[in-house]
Formats: sequence, structure tokens, C-alpha cells
Amino acid sequence: MKYIIVTGGVMSGLGKGITTASVGRNLKNKGYKVTAIKIDPYINIDAGTMSPYQHGEVYVLKDGGEVDLDLGNYERFLDTELTRDHNLTTGKIYQTVIDKERKGEYLGKTVQIIPHITNEIKGRIRRIAAKSGADVCLIEVGGTVGDIESMPFLEAVRQMYREEAPENIAFLHVTLVPIDSQGDQKTKPTQHSVKELRELGLTPHVIVARCKKALTESTRSKIALFCDVPVEAVISAHDSADIYEVPLQLENEGLSNFLLKKLLLKSKLEVEDTKWKEMVVRMNNCTGKVNVAIVGKYTHLEDSYISIVESLKHGAIETGCNFDITWFDAEEFDADPTEVEKLSGFDGILVPGGFGERGTEGKMLAIQYARENNIPYLGLCLGMQLAVIEFARNVAGLEGANSSEFDENTPYPVIDLLPEQEDVVDMGATMRLGDYEATLKEGSLAESIYGESVITERHRHRYEVNPNYVDKIEESGMVFSGKNKNRMEIAEVPSNDFYFASQFHPEFKSRPGRPSPPFKAFMDAMLKKSKEKKDQ
Repeated sequence: MKYIIVTGGVMSGLGKGITTASVGRNLKNKGYKVTAIKIDPYINIDAGTMSPYQHGEVYVLKDGGEVDLDLGNYERFLDTELTRDHNLTTGKIYQTVIDKERKGEYLGKTVQIIPHITNEIKGRIRRIAAKSGADVCLIEVGGTVGDIESMPFLEAVRQMYREEAPENIAFLHVTLVPIDSQGDQKTKPTQHSVKELRELGLTPHVIVARCKKALTESTRSKIALFCDVPVEAVISAHDSADIYEVPLQLENEGLSNFLLKKLLLKSKLEVEDTKWKEMVVRMNNCTGKVNVAIVGKYTHLEDSYISIVESLKHGAIETGCNFDITWFDAEEFDADPTEVEKLSGFDGILVPGGFGERGTEGKMLAIQYARENNIPYLGLCLGMQLAVIEFARNVAGLEGANSSEFDENTPYPVIDLLPEQEDVVDMGATMRLGDYEATLKEGSLAESIYGESVITERHRHRYEVNPNYVDKIEESGMVFSGKNKNRMEIAEVPSNDFYFASQFHPEFKSRPGRPSPPFKAFMDAMLKKSKEKKDQ
């Protein structure tokens, strides 16, 4: 097994995740099977109980693992499916070690960070890498060098370097090269970051320098000299127009070739896979534009909806058009319902998932506006539940209909708690999570979108459509076109040109070059709407 360990310095948010995913993409283009592990030093067991304001969206894996959004980037860039084991947290590691101590597995010993915590970290990394069957395992150590939380993980990878053959492990350090008021690139933060890394016993083989503009040769030489790496190992990661261009940029910088040389590897393919490059060319040659409104409650932090934005991009690339997003805070519509008229000029309206009552009435106003004005509508998870409530109230005549999540005393609980959730006390990893099948209704919009009768999509919810009200709602014109036994998975309104809402999260399975079917169909519907408006 070959390991590439990615660390970060100077500050957080530099793009370690995109760098890691890009390195993996380039190795995959050369014929290697690649897997990736994300280390998150927080004490939470997983990301499931965290607000999107903390770390951006909670990404859901096929096995129901609730993880950091970087694993979403890994899956999209590598076109792979990972599991909860690929996300290590301090909470998981300590919980395992404490459980072992209670069972007496360390009987007679004093349980310590070294060797017990570090051994658990190393053991997990090696097991995950081996189980994946990959040639190369990428490991992103979250946080910034110097953070107290990261210390056990950095010590563990230091020990791994001592235990593995030198050609089996490479350290890649992502750092920042800021520009001063005179326009000069400053290397001092990078020097200090590498110095701090060295104090922990780690020496980077490659430095990836994040900067506004390409590194000058003098900056590159200075970093090489003071940080003791070859000049060709100082990689300029200057700002790109789009994250999907980063693999191509790093490849042009010679990063893949340097890593292959360090790891004593050669390209497995005579001709490299060019699908990614071709996708980027298509992306950069899109023409025309559609305007989509996203109505949510975490709208001032776009990372909260990163998979949705990327899925729209995947649909746009395959449709051949560009798109503009306008974010609307649902609470603005709550405060003043007339504000919903701002949605009139859009080609499509999307209401994403979420939890809690805040902003729900505003979202329903947006859904009602889309339905009544025949604007293409895509609802995701809570966006489907609110669509059902809105339809029940305003079309099916169930006045006061609501979700029991928001109003326990509603006369018509058209959305109710999943039966298996009634006795649940713990909040972490207790929802309906991960892959579930849905059977699609013959002749429905859903069947035409997917082109098959049975689909598998990822879920994350506690509440669902109450089956007691399905007949009444369907009699009024909404169709539940996707079902898992007596669970409603998809709702559509056939009288509208495009109205599709899903209990699942299709955005988690969308990939560049292989968009999620609902997002591709939504993009097609918006493009059609845009052309109709131009023809009027």
C-alpha cells in the first residue's frame, strides 16, 4: 500500500480537501485504484449532530455514515462510494480505546495517548486501506498543524513513516502564500508552518502553496531553500475559475509525476484517461444561462448546500448551459409574504433539506408560488415534506395540515414521525440514513427521469408522509410516484410541467459527467422555461 498524507498549515479553509481529491483524480487517470480517508480531530463521533454553520453540509454515505463535506468531494472527484469507516474522528478513536479498556483488553497497563491511541489510529488506517483494495490511500489530516486536537493523529502518521518503507509514504503539506500591499508573495507563513511540522518529527516531501496568482520562480526557489524540498516539489495552487480545473492545474505543475517518482510508481496506462479533461472542456464551453432560486435557511453559508450546487453544475454541464443561483432566506418570506413575488423571474425554484421549524412557512410560500405559477420545482427531503403540507392545505382542503415535528396538535399530521423513531433517545446516527430502494410508478415523471422502475438513493430524515392521508392527497392531484413499501419517496404534480420532490437526497450520488437524474431533468426543465420566456 502506498500512502499520501495531506496536512495543512497557516490557516484552515485553504482547500486541503480539494487538493487531496485532485491528487486522487490524477492518479486514477493514470490507472491506479485510489481510496481516501478524512481525519477530523473534533470529539464528535460523526458530523451528524453538527449544524451546517459549523462545518458546512453534513454529507451522507451509502451506509448511512454522516460525515464531513470533504468526503463528498472525494466521492465526486474519484467517482467512488466510501463508507463511514473512511472518516476518522477523535470521538471514534477514543470511544474504541475506552471500550477496549473497560473490557480489560489493556489489563495491567496504563492506557495512554502513545501507544494506545496512536496504535488505534494506525490500525484503522491500515485496515481501511487494505479493505478497499486500492493501490494508493490518501489521508487528509483535518485542522491546521499546531492545533492541539490534531497532535495524536500527526504523531500516528509520524510513526507510520518510521514503520513503512520510505517509498511507500509521501507527505504533502498545503500552505498559504499571501500577497503584501506591494504585491509581493510572502513565504514566511509557509516557513513557519513547515518549521512547526518538523518540530513534530514530520518533514514534507511536497509543498502545495495556495496563492492568488501563480508562484513566481523566485518565490518557488525561496520556499524550496528554506523548507528543504526540491524546487519541482513546490507546487503552485493558484486560484482557479472552478474547482474541477484544480486536477488539471496540479497535473500541469508536475505534482503527479513527482509523487509517482517518490512512491516508485509508473503510470499503469499507456494512454491516460481523459474523461475528466473532456468534462472540464464541456463545462467551459457551456452557452446560455438559467436562473435558479434556492430558498433555504442556511443561505449565507453556501457550503451548507455544496452537494446541491455541485449537482446543479453536473446537470448544467451535461445540458450545455450555465446557471446562476440566487439565495433566498426563507425567513424573509415568513416576515413578509409579499416578498415571494421576487421569485417571479426565475426559471426554477429549489427547496433543500433541513431541520427545525424556522423558515418552514416561508419555504411553503415559495413552493406554493412555484406550483401556482408553473415554475419548475425541485424539493429535497424537507422540501418534499413541505410540498406535501402546502398541497394538503391549499389543494386537498386539509386546513391546518402540518408536520408533527412543527405542531404536535395539528388536526392533519400529513407528515409524522417514522414509527421506528418513537422510542429513540439518542440524536446521533439514529435517523433513517443511507441507501434505500424506491419503486417508481409506471408512466410517471419519476420513471421517465430515471429510465428504470427501481432506484436506490440516500436518505437522512426522521419524519415521513403519513400513509393515512395519501389517498386524500392523491385524489386532489398530487401523485406519490416513488414508494418503499408504505413509505412515500417521491411526490409530483402531473398538471405542472416539472414538479418533483423527493424524500431522499439525490445530490449525494451526483457526479461530474454522470449527473443525478432529478438534477439533470430539473436543468432541462429550467432551460425549456427560459427559452419559452425568450420566445414570448
